[in-house]
Amino acid sequence: MPASTRTAAEAADACGCPPGAIVKSLVFRGAVSGGGVLVLTSGTNRVHEKRLGRALGEKLERADADFVRAATGYAIGGVPPLGHATPMRVVMDHDLNAYPEIWAAAGTPRAVFPTTPGELARLTGAEIAEVT
Repeated sequence: MPASTRTAAEAADACGCPPGAIVKSLVFRGAVSGGGVLVLTSGTNRVHEKRLGRALGEKLERADADFVRAATGYAIGGVPPLGHATPMRVVMDHDLNAYPEIWAAAGTPRAVFPTTPGELARLTGAEIAEVT
């Protein structure tokens, strides 16, 4: 893209779509297991960590930039929903199903790709959940 797609608002502007059709790829860390959990959420939503952690059976913590890079191979702002350095549990926001086409990061803060919610869930093996 000619402009930044680092934030959901920037990506929506660049793609000409509503902010809710942007997929935010957020990495959390399990407090006990230390394993990564990738949450694919709508660009307008904020993840409710405590509620989602209870649903997943483990308290979640925000991952720092070093953890995100080690787990995914990508820097924050360009983390794609697939193709990561290590396998992670993937949870997808059910609100993304409201859009026939969604846009996700493609590895850099200036690259995105279009897909559908069904295809993204299939490719990532995501569990569909309420994340807000």
